[in-house]
Amino acid sequence: MRRKDCVVFNVVISGLAMCGHVGAAFGVFSQMGKVGMQPDGNTFVGLLCGCTHAGLVDDGRRYFSRMSCVFAVTPTIEHYGCMVDLLARAGLLVEARDLIKSMPMKANAIIWGALLGGCRLHKDTQLAEHVLKQLIDLEPWNSGHYVLLSNIYSASCRWDEAEKIRSSLSQKGMQKLPGCSWVEVDGVVHEFRVGDTSHPLTLQIYEKLESLFKDLREAGYNPTMEFVLYDVEEEEKEYFLGCHSEKLAVAFALISTSAKDVIRVVKNLRAFRELCKIASEHLNHGGANFYLFE
Repeated sequence: MRRKDCVVFNVVISGLAMCGHVGAAFGVFSQMGKVGMQPDGNTFVGLLCGCTHAGLVDDGRRYFSRMSCVFAVTPTIEHYGCMVDLLARAGLLVEARDLIKSMPMKANAIIWGALLGGCRLHKDTQLAEHVLKQLIDLEPWNSGHYVLLSNIYSASCRWDEAEKIRSSLSQKGMQKLPGCSWVEVDGVVHEFRVGDTSHPLTLQIYEKLESLFKDLREAGYNPTMEFVLYDVEEEEKEYFLGCHSEKLAVAFALISTSAKDVIRVVKNLRAFRELCKIASEHLNHGGANFYLFE
């Protein structure tokens, strides 16, 4: 390429950051300075997104500070959003809240949603309640805000509060979006819902799940029960964990594909944390079979 302008550098930086090559993205940014190229707001969006995905808090702070102090680039709501997300994921919830308070513009639902996600991850129910009030003011129609707060209460064993939140959803005529997962096998897309029994291979799917969890338990895997219904027995909780839509999709793919095939499961909601734990700790390690979860 004969002429490299700021747009080209921004595309490369953003692409590298999105693919997890944050160090390489930092290197391209350094090259911009060496060739005398002035970065713009989009440059720092890419850098901050990379810091967020990699959990590089100190680097994120440094770039956020330098963009205005060194390069005279005024932070926009996108830059603040990246920083709030970065800090919230790292558990720096007070710093994230204070950053929102210092913003020269009004925080939108994306900003508050990033902080609420951090509250759920780190079980800060007190701050979550404050954040939820802001979100309800901005998006009173969004049932997801109520569901997230209910999950926070459940994770903290505050069952009465969790039940009140879910009851308020019904009173307002709002419904939680049901989780659905899709997986493609031999050019055909298969859909699964929680506890689904409509698939022609339902029996084989549940047999595969039972076999898989038996092997995992023998390997030392213990299912996380904190986000399952609190008024059922432990064995029933483990059953519900195994019936999540993405687990059914994975089980179907395992019995329908070869060991060399890539399994891609798409879900309309956040992937269930227990599946991520299983995949990272057990399914991708050892043995002749290797399955990639994307």
